[in-house]
Amino acid sequence: MNSIHLPMVSLRGVGKSYGEHRVLHDFDLDVEQGEVVTLIGPSGSGKTTALRCMNFLEEYDQGEIRIRGALLGYTHTGNGQRRRDSDRNIAEVRAPVAMVFQQFNLWPHMRVIENVTAPLTLVKGIHRDAARKRAMRALERVGMANKADAFPAQLSGGQQQRVGIARALAVEPEVMLLDEPTSALDPELVDEVLEVIQSLARDGMTMVMVTHEMGFAAKVSSRVVFMEAGRIIETGVPSRLFTTPATDRLRAFLRTWFDRSRNGAIELPTNTRDH
Repeated sequence: MNSIHLPMVSLRGVGKSYGEHRVLHDFDLDVEQGEVVTLIGPSGSGKTTALRCMNFLEEYDQGEIRIRGALLGYTHTGNGQRRRDSDRNIAEVRAPVAMVFQQFNLWPHMRVIENVTAPLTLVKGIHRDAARKRAMRALERVGMANKADAFPAQLSGGQQQRVGIARALAVEPEVMLLDEPTSALDPELVDEVLEVIQSLARDGMTMVMVTHEMGFAAKVSSRVVFMEAGRIIETGVPSRLFTTPATDRLRAFLRTWFDRSRNGAIELPTNTRDH
């Protein structure tokens, strides 16, 4: 008997409003295991909202989001109705998903090792010693093991973000969501974070990322999704989407990027993850 294929993350007809303002409109997206899907678009296009809906940090009000086939956030009550699921069930469904935020969100009173172990001991219920071992492996993965006993204030922005990535890795997720992971960094600190994310992509980590780093999106993504006004305008592999956009709107959005590329500031993608 053939098994049914299920995407890691699936969004069908997802909508989200804040009062009268509709932020997402009939949003459809499948993310397969091992893919790196990058959401790009102008500010206010709904990228971060879509990302936050994927682990129910934002409660979507239309459509369905499924993680490995399991409905996230709601339970059906019959007659086409649904209600918000219990916190316990929501936590169980989104357990394979971890998120990396723009602003690091490290606890300033905790050392680096404590920041990484806290979700393991407090949320996962893992014994302290086992949690510390797992946390150290995650810190080694991002090159921050030597800062395990430091406080966040003693770290650069790039180092803090790498700790944030380690904290997400420590829960051993199947999917990582990254919300503009370099937007809060000084320009000279961006590369160290991008290198970590690129190494995770090479290792096959499934990721959905929001970024304004077009050159990086072109290099690391399996697929790029261009959004505007809460809708997907165009999607495709980066080698096609960044070189021959099909829509006038994406062409206009990328015009500055193309101009910088021609001037040598950004290299156009030649070796993207087309698959």
